[in-house]
Amino acid sequence: MTLDDLKRHHAALLTARYSGTRSVSYDGKTVTYGSDAELAAAIADIERRIATLEKTSRRILRPHAVKDL
Repeated sequence: MTLDDLKRHHAALLTARYSGTRSVSYDGKTVTYGSDAELAAAIADIERRIATLEKTSRRILRPHAVKDL
């Protein structure tokens, strides 16, 4: 799945949760979650996947000077 796909799924899950429904439809598929806890777990899983894809490796440079004595 691409980052854009995950963000679309995330938006659909949040919309369903905030509207009080447990059925989510995207990409021609419908998923019905048994409880709010299952829906919350699906949202947390997608948020973890998005965070992983958005994470970039950053190099931190820390200058260090040594005085010759």
